[in-house]
Amino acid sequence: MTALINIRNLTIGFPKGHEANVVVRGLDLTIHRGESVALVGESGSGKSVTARSLVGLTGQGASVTADVFDIDGENALNFHERKWRQLRGSKIGFVLQDALVSLDPLRRISQQVSDALGNGGLFSRRDIHDESLTLLNSVGIPNPVQRLPQYPHQLSGGLRQRALIATAIAREPALVIADEPTTALDATVQKQILDLLAERKRAGNTLLLISHDLAIVSRLADRVLVMRNGEVVEEGPTAEILSAPSHPYTRQLLDAIPSATSRGYRLAPDLGSVVSSSPAENPAVIGQVERLKVLLPAKSIDPKRKMLRVEHLSKHYGSGAAASLVVNDVSFDLSAGEALGIVGESGSGKTTVARIVLGLVKPDAGKVSIDGQPWSELSEGQRRAHRAGVQLIAQDALSSFDPRYTVERIVGESLDSVAVFGAERRRRVLEVLDSVRLGPAYLNRHPRDLSGGQRQRVAIARAFAPRPKLLVADEPVSALDVSIQAQVLDLLAELQAASGTSLLFISHDLGVVHHLTDRVVVMKEGRIVETGNVDSVFSAPRHSYTQSLLEAIPSIA
Repeated sequence: MTALINIRNLTIGFPKGHEANVVVRGLDLTIHRGESVALVGESGSGKSVTARSLVGLTGQGASVTADVFDIDGENALNFHERKWRQLRGSKIGFVLQDALVSLDPLRRISQQVSDALGNGGLFSRRDIHDESLTLLNSVGIPNPVQRLPQYPHQLSGGLRQRALIATAIAREPALVIADEPTTALDATVQKQILDLLAERKRAGNTLLLISHDLAIVSRLADRVLVMRNGEVVEEGPTAEILSAPSHPYTRQLLDAIPSATSRGYRLAPDLGSVVSSSPAENPAVIGQVERLKVLLPAKSIDPKRKMLRVEHLSKHYGSGAAASLVVNDVSFDLSAGEALGIVGESGSGKTTVARIVLGLVKPDAGKVSIDGQPWSELSEGQRRAHRAGVQLIAQDALSSFDPRYTVERIVGESLDSVAVFGAERRRRVLEVLDSVRLGPAYLNRHPRDLSGGQRQRVAIARAFAPRPKLLVADEPVSALDVSIQAQVLDLLAELQAASGTSLLFISHDLGVVHHLTDRVVVMKEGRIVETGNVDSVFSAPRHSYTQSLLEAIPSIA
């Protein structure tokens, strides 16, 4: 049988000064009709640019060479832009990670689906409308008649991603490429998207999945190629690769997945020991499949000292008949030195609760106290004097930094509130940068010069610099690769234990919450539906909603 995709010795490079920066080297890829293949690896491994090369979207100035580069029997190295435009959507559909960015925000869903169908004047308006409804139905969008005239921002994250999938499969392409299609989605929404892709796989569709999530790969892929630094370090049937990996890098990816079994242990190997892309280059790791588990430092929790107390919080957005109750009679507490997780879908109210705790949003009812002292009742001027004791780690570190500031200034500005200046400020900044595994070499760097993981470490350093009593972390690792996420989670656990800081951790990732926190609060539609010890709640959930969240988590079979 002729392969749908047949690539041999693919190399992709981009100009960098007088030399080419090679991002993919020597890659072989074969995909047969009806097969599901996954490319896995961290950011920068080359998996996404490999996928983009299949639709001629590697980017301006890219150099693409190969001994063989056949798409459905044709040599794609000879394709001009017009030929690539004809191929996109008709032979290969592309589903990107962020539907809100990928869909045109100024055009209705009906217009974008119509474009994807490639009408070209062949059908009447009524036929296109009917075809669009059928297509939205096929991807599980409820009430498509209502959705067609809406704009992307009027749809939930799950509906947007389904609409994007609809545009990708509109012309029934031979191959669908899904590039991180569920990253940053809630567990239940993620399950909906995975169910949809799995259904298409069962129907005989061909799929190329790009992901760093090995649990998702386990569910959808027949074969997997593990990429690191532009090269394939391991490939084979998915079940074999995930159950008995031969390369230490694959083992490292598996070990980095947070779960109940990882609780209390480090997820990442020592940052000083780097696993090379080839075992032959690093004899110390040849044959090293199992990694010794390293215990995280023990925390000291004082249950008698309530660092945070939230009592009967309520919050509306909007006014009159349009008012929406987003937080409804929420109460919980957090002991000194403890880590408390808040989980729930988008719209559950968890981020609004976090903003009220931070004093960024005023509740309509209820109150917040910190270390036994009033907090929510204070004016902003009164709170400012105590701001150093309550710090935030945001989801997107880059947008929370002033791009003009150096790392030294970004971290140092958090010390303004505790009046630390001059030589003592620099000493404190260096001390906290060292604690997050960043040294003096980073002092004069700007945010744009840092990787995603380095930015998040700077955000952690900034939060811990004033030695806060309470740290609020709102989805701090949701956009990170699994191995970078592992390093950040280890740092959070180590610094929390060393400082005795209380941690309020907001996340939709139940595996992360189970690994990191001591107790958990489950929220749905603004209310707390279940709370308790994290092991007890996740092993024996009482509420049906908690049960549905846990059932939605993909696992490695």
